[in-house]
Amino acid sequence: MKSHISYVKVRYAETDQMGVVHHGNYAQYFEIARLDWLSALGISYKTMEENGVMLPVYELNTKFLKPAVFEDELEIEVQLKELPSVKITFEYLIYNQNKELLTKAFTTLVFMDSKTKKPIRCPQYILDKLK
Repeated sequence: MKSHISYVKVRYAETDQMGVVHHGNYAQYFEIARLDWLSALGISYKTMEENGVMLPVYELNTKFLKPAVFEDELEIEVQLKELPSVKITFEYLIYNQNKELLTKAFTTLVFMDSKTKKPIRCPQYILDKLK
């Protein structure tokens, strides 16, 4: 499936008292990677929302293998796990500047109609970009 790489430099405010990235920041890193992935496909998340499609997170699973620290240059590889239907699942691998694998994760999001708040199938224009 299609993959994409995004880069994030760890900011001081993202670290905790132990000097490592606080676990709560990883959801933002995954979101950055997902939006970059969509953009690389030529899909604007803003336009998708303006057209009534939302993508709330349904599931988030993260394994922290090694800590990320202040000023690490993170490489976030995001890959689509399978063709989306009502749900879309992404896998993530986060490496530091030394190519050490720090984190493995996946998220599942659900396509939702913004007015009815009910699940819908993946829009055809997204499926077309994935073929």
